[in-house]
Amino acid sequence: MKLFRGCRPLQRAVALRDALAGVAMAAMDIPQVLGYSKIAGMPVVTGLYSLLLPLVAFAVFGSSRYLVVAADSATAAIFADGVSGAATPASAQYIALACIVAVMTAVILLLARLLRLGFIADFLSRTVLVGFLTGVGLQVGISVLSEMLGVPVDSHRPVVELWEVLRGLLYAHPPTVALSASVLAFVLLLRRFAPRIPGALVAVVAAIAASAAWNFAGHGIATIGPVAAGLPHLGLTALMSLRNMNRKEIELLLTVSASCAVMILTQSAATARIYAAKHYRKVDENIDLYGLSAANAAAALSGGFVVNGSPTQTAMMEDAGGKSQLAQVTTALVVGVVLLFLTGPLQHLPICVLGVLVFLVALKLINLKELHEILAESPQEYALAVMTAVVVVLVGVEEGIVLAMVVSLARVVRHGYHPHSGVLVANPDGSWKLVPVAPHVVTEPGLVLYRFGAELFYANAGRFIEEVTLVVQPMPSTVKWVVVDAEAMTHLDYTAARIVLGLKRNLTEAGVELAFARMPWDLKSDFDRHHVTEAIGPSRMFSRLHDAIAAFEASVKPSA
Repeated sequence: MKLFRGCRPLQRAVALRDALAGVAMAAMDIPQVLGYSKIAGMPVVTGLYSLLLPLVAFAVFGSSRYLVVAADSATAAIFADGVSGAATPASAQYIALACIVAVMTAVILLLARLLRLGFIADFLSRTVLVGFLTGVGLQVGISVLSEMLGVPVDSHRPVVELWEVLRGLLYAHPPTVALSASVLAFVLLLRRFAPRIPGALVAVVAAIAASAAWNFAGHGIATIGPVAAGLPHLGLTALMSLRNMNRKEIELLLTVSASCAVMILTQSAATARIYAAKHYRKVDENIDLYGLSAANAAAALSGGFVVNGSPTQTAMMEDAGGKSQLAQVTTALVVGVVLLFLTGPLQHLPICVLGVLVFLVALKLINLKELHEILAESPQEYALAVMTAVVVVLVGVEEGIVLAMVVSLARVVRHGYHPHSGVLVANPDGSWKLVPVAPHVVTEPGLVLYRFGAELFYANAGRFIEEVTLVVQPMPSTVKWVVVDAEAMTHLDYTAARIVLGLKRNLTEAGVELAFARMPWDLKSDFDRHHVTEAIGPSRMFSRLHDAIAAFEASVKPSA
């Protein structure tokens, strides 16, 4: 297997640009991953760990030049939502669970690679993904309101938590509220008027300096406290705790890991595709699964939590000028320097400032603009997106990702079960238009050209025979030929073949000829294998619609 696909070919000029982009990325991303660690319920330093070995692991084994694989809000929320009731956040037991979930996720992703399941990403539609991320954004945004306002809450259910925050507004901590509002306004103003300045980083540095100088902790503003200095200790000793777990606890962790793996697979593939297409590059989702698996294994090895291909961080890297994974490796080196020499000041960082940064990330996940576009173009898909978001908020993130997958697959199945079909009727200019199937609708007297817009299989074969029967039954004495336009019918299974054979017998008894036109080669192979060609007759298989029409007209033309 080729390594460092996302870095090669390496050129000196490009390498210098990517190295500078990696430094800029570290400056922008360090505050963000600190926020992601809060979403996951992990110690703050583990956010930095996600920018260390996981970045390097994906650079070694992945194929995408642009994808940034590190801590991400979606997978952090899935993990926290799944295990929050099993251990106290940031405790030793909780960290052990994070390690186990990361290892399980890595194994699931590796199995997906071995089974070449990269195509699964195609089945999570953009519509439900927007709804899912919107739900995650709402859930995450609600979860940090208490920190931003200094209001204690007891529940971890978003709706109940929001109610507790609203009920406790009168008891909010004024200095905490003032600091949160100042940081929020500062970052938003910089985004608006000076977008090139890393507002989050500036806000973090300023808040740390002010907290250290004016003793924020002594005035009741909570700070994150001591942060472990130095590089992470490598090891998987947390896996030993699996021995003491019962079957129910292991099943819970497997469920959480599977949910994380599905989100990682789909979101990473979508992000990698977007940036590969934008820069005219190729990307191999199955090779990327190696990189994603290795990155999660590296996260577990370094005491972190699940990592994901992040669309926001990938966009940040592109904005910084990064064109290959060398930029991500440079970011990891910068983070290593921070861990070795600069963790001391982090203990003064106010928790409410991290809450503001997380809140801003949550706002980015709530894509109102795209939801509005979906509503304008497809109200039904909008309803699906909203339903997914509501399930995430009211029920849970894991249930939301399962619903997203099920709904996306259901839409695919529905399209095959209920395809676009109808009777072809000629326009005055000679082109064809498709009109709904109904009694007395014909292409021309005695002839029905019927188009079925999907492969013919066991689930939709009944609909096929119903519609053909519908156009024939009211006038069996006048319809002489039914020609099926098979251009969109790429497959015929055994059940559907038996139904077509039965339809042929019924139409023959009624004095109606059944023919097929514009049949793809793969459908022709299915017809031959199931003996349908023999029953229909080669003379009733036409390569063009006009050939079928000519044969019909010749058959009904009065003999001289």
